[in-house]
Amino acid sequence: MKPDFALDDPLTFNSVLPWSHFNTAGGKGNRDAASSKLLQEKLSHYLDIVEVNIAHQISLRSEAFFHAMTSQHELQDYLKKTSQAVKMLRDKIAQIDKVMCEGSLHILRLALTRNNCVKVYNKLKLMATVHQTQPTVQVLLSTSEFVGALDLIATTQEVLQQELQGIHSFRHLGSQLCELEKLIDKMMIAEFSTYSHSDLNRPLEDDCQILEEERLVSLVFGLLKQRKLNFLEIYSEEMIITAKNIIKQCVINKVSQIEEIDTDVVMKLADQMRMLNFPQWFDLLKEIFSKFTIFLQRVKATLNIIHSVVLSVLDKNRRTRELEEISQQKNATKDNSLDTEVAYLIHEGMFISDAFNENELTPIAIDTTSQRNASPNSEPCSSDSVSEPECTTDSSSSKEQTSSSATPGGVDIMVNEDMKLTDLELEKLANNIQELLYSASDICHDRAVKFLMSRAKDGFLEKLNSTEFITLSRLMETFILDTEQICGRKSMSLLGALQSQANKFVNRFHEERKTKLSLLLDNERWKQADVPAEFQDLVDSISDGKIALPEKKSGATEERKPAEVLIVEGQQYAVVGTVLLLIRIILEYCQCVDNIPSVTTDMLTRLSDLLKYFNSRSCQLVLGAGALQVVGLKTITTKNLALSSRCLQLIVHYIPVIRAHFEARLQPKQHSMLRHFDHITKDYHDHIAEISAKLVAIMDSLFDKLLSKVNDLWKLLGIV
Repeated sequence: MKPDFALDDPLTFNSVLPWSHFNTAGGKGNRDAASSKLLQEKLSHYLDIVEVNIAHQISLRSEAFFHAMTSQHELQDYLKKTSQAVKMLRDKIAQIDKVMCEGSLHILRLALTRNNCVKVYNKLKLMATVHQTQPTVQVLLSTSEFVGALDLIATTQEVLQQELQGIHSFRHLGSQLCELEKLIDKMMIAEFSTYSHSDLNRPLEDDCQILEEERLVSLVFGLLKQRKLNFLEIYSEEMIITAKNIIKQCVINKVSQIEEIDTDVVMKLADQMRMLNFPQWFDLLKEIFSKFTIFLQRVKATLNIIHSVVLSVLDKNRRTRELEEISQQKNATKDNSLDTEVAYLIHEGMFISDAFNENELTPIAIDTTSQRNASPNSEPCSSDSVSEPECTTDSSSSKEQTSSSATPGGVDIMVNEDMKLTDLELEKLANNIQELLYSASDICHDRAVKFLMSRAKDGFLEKLNSTEFITLSRLMETFILDTEQICGRKSMSLLGALQSQANKFVNRFHEERKTKLSLLLDNERWKQADVPAEFQDLVDSISDGKIALPEKKSGATEERKPAEVLIVEGQQYAVVGTVLLLIRIILEYCQCVDNIPSVTTDMLTRLSDLLKYFNSRSCQLVLGAGALQVVGLKTITTKNLALSSRCLQLIVHYIPVIRAHFEARLQPKQHSMLRHFDHITKDYHDHIAEISAKLVAIMDSLFDKLLSKVNDLWKLLGIV
């Protein structure tokens, strides 16, 4: 009864069965033998008791044993019948399977096998196409079809990563295509540099605005596709070189036409250019400006093409984004309806997975039907067969849709969605293109300024007369306006150089005329001068509102005799010769303002200074009696004073006319400068009043002397 009872344990076994009692070799005598015999009898007794109990138990259950034996026979009969029924059922099922299922299943297996074969065939065909990628790319590069080559590489890369992933034979093709793509990047940049050089350095006489527009579009699109946005820097550098070459070539052509210039003696081109006289140099500058205008028109045409390509890509990006937003909205609506359907299915007690499987199996059944109805003689990848995603190199997941637009030259641009540029980058690039056009204008103006400064080193421009400088100024202003119309922005460098030269011209212009007036006043004897007919015509033209020097009439003025006085609007003015020339000088100032509007303020200041100088100098010479020492007059007579006053009155008469002339040409914010004329008018009136007072004083003294003589005479006669 021990819990660890185990009969196989030797100690336990010996305790239960003491075999030592059966071992007679011990020699313990008859007592041990008797004990062994007693134990044997005891065990035999136990065995008998067990047998008796078993027999008793069997006798108690004898009926159950006999019933079980009987049931066993019945059960065997039932099993035999069941076995026969199962055999018959299997035979029937085998017949049904053979007649009804085997053929259909065989058809399904054949359809599945055919479908798998088609997929394998298409996969092999796709592999064959991919295998031809590198030779095809080489052919495209030989014809400069960079965009096509890049599209083919991108498509092949996508196919390798998705549909042909894990193909051992293509394990190195991806890296080879990447290296080929880098090579194409370098080739495109080199090709664009070559194109820029060819486009900008072709003869300017060529009427063609754009060189090989299709080639340009292909290059720009390829560079955008690869995000190589530094191609504008290449074009900018080429523009600078071309602008230098244009001036150099024009100078060489002009110098070669001048026989007086010995190129063997004067080696430097700049020195040869400085040997040109003004007409020759002016023609050279005119030719340079003409070449620059054509150059800028070509640059604008080329940049317009590039700009149109960039805008096409930008427009495509925006439309694609809009379509994606619309698609997302539709998907959201579809998801909401799907949620409603799921809820309905749950409510009806259906299996959701079964409902989804039914929806998924529907298009598969349609595809199977279409494949079954397809022509058996057609190729799996032909245009008449069932369309499979693997039939072409265009991956089903690539979604490379294209849209077309046209450049200003009429070349169609095919834009695919596989562009890596963002809208911000494209907008920035478009702005850079416009800035490059402005830069082209600045480059031309800068080169023109350097050309002008090179010629101005010896003071050539400062020595020009008024007519020459005005002609030069008009040419430069015309060029500035032309470039502004072409590029859309005014460049300031040439305008600044023109203003600088204009200031120098104004200084020299004023100094010459002030010196001339000073010499005239120093030599003026203050006697009434005859008025030539041309001066009378000049005054009449001013009265008619024409403030300009009249054109010379051959033969007409020579027949007319000079007049004694100058008639201005019905009034007679007895004047000296200096005032007549001063009026002409004043008109030269006014005409210069008309010809060079940029110097209006400087001219106003200089003219004010000239009028002040005439007033002060005439006061010194007449009222101050300076003419006695300068000219050698014996005395200042009343006639001299009257002539001086009349001359001042004539100038005062024309000051409002001059003021109105300048006021019409000044900016509103510059009208404050007109106060100079008010100060001058006041000074002139003061001067005239001083002369009048001087004349009155002289007359008073004369009357006093005369009256004293009359009084003495009356005394002698005894009248008083």
